[in-house]
Amino acid sequence: MTPDDEALLDRVQRETLRYFTDFAHPVSGMARERFGAAGWEDTVTTGGTGFGIMAMIAGAGRGFLDRAEVTARIDRICRHLAASPRHRGAFPHWMHGATGATIAFSAKDDGGDIVETAYLMMGLLTARQYLAGSDPELADRIDRLWRGVDWAGFCPTPDALLWHWSPRHGFAQGLKLRGWHEALITFVLGAASPTHPIDPRAYHEGWKDSPTFRNGRTRHGIRLPLGPEMGGPLFFAHYSFLGLDPRGLEEDGVDYWEQNRAHVRINRAHCLENPGGFAGYGPAWGLTACDGDQGYAAFSPTNDRGVIAPTAALSSMPYTPAESMAALRHYAGHRGGALWGPYGLVDAFNDTAGWIAGSHLAIDQGPIVAMIENHRSGLLWTLFMSAPEVQAGLDRLGFRRTSPAVA
Repeated sequence: MTPDDEALLDRVQRETLRYFTDFAHPVSGMARERFGAAGWEDTVTTGGTGFGIMAMIAGAGRGFLDRAEVTARIDRICRHLAASPRHRGAFPHWMHGATGATIAFSAKDDGGDIVETAYLMMGLLTARQYLAGSDPELADRIDRLWRGVDWAGFCPTPDALLWHWSPRHGFAQGLKLRGWHEALITFVLGAASPTHPIDPRAYHEGWKDSPTFRNGRTRHGIRLPLGPEMGGPLFFAHYSFLGLDPRGLEEDGVDYWEQNRAHVRINRAHCLENPGGFAGYGPAWGLTACDGDQGYAAFSPTNDRGVIAPTAALSSMPYTPAESMAALRHYAGHRGGALWGPYGLVDAFNDTAGWIAGSHLAIDQGPIVAMIENHRSGLLWTLFMSAPEVQAGLDRLGFRRTSPAVA
């Protein structure tokens, strides 16, 4: 990698990181859901906050942020979380940034969201390992939040883990977690819990018992072990793996490094083939969930509308370093630098429609910083995987780790 490439990586990490520092909620310190639209000023996101905590740790590791500043920010977040309502120990998808009150995500989703809580806990456990005894009071505060999550309380039966539970509607929202998608970390942490663990049957008989779990087909000359047709949106290869190190991670014949690499390569190959004839594809690639010119959607090879999100290729940097770096170089200069917003690269663009988003989203910004850092140093993978509970959870589910793979 050239010095210019290193400088560009520094720039995109540093500027994107500002979403979680300069744009953090002024009371709670949590990550706001989005920038660029009115009415969202006090809506913070629990999963995005977990991603933001990891981004800030990466920023401290790079020297972009002071370690004491990062510790203070995490402490403020934890104090706010400890004083906020929880639902069977879990946090909602959205909260009010000043009061901590639950903000309903939908009519019956007004309680705990166990997947968003898993992302938050992934970030907090990473922070606990990062502190490494330097701040025992904050580490204890994190432990109380972690131990308070009733993962089993989201299992109406031992073989099923459900996404939502509401004190008003119970499990009416439903949505059993069945793979393959972004929620693998929920099972790992649910199995890892020292206080309220899930039964491994929820993973083996629930998550894996799905027509979209196993794939095994070859697309663009690449075999895809898991997931829907053509792999689905790329965030499947990102969210759980901000902390969960896929290198050498195997279970039931599946190599998760190869799974994620195959997913990214198929997604890119689709963009290079460009069956929809969209403008800009080739130098620009990567389909995932993001804002679009016709609204937010989960874009993928089977739902391709010409919308490219920079987070898709950039958060794939560990899997496709050369191809992702080439995409970053392209985005940096595209349309004379028009893709740069106040907090790094904008959420998405559609060259066919002549549209560039004016928004940034927490769940797209966080993975950019975190996954680039995992590519550069493996820092977040090292920290999260050092938590003894994580290894215990993987063991309970039957995962094993071989020597780390290389890209």
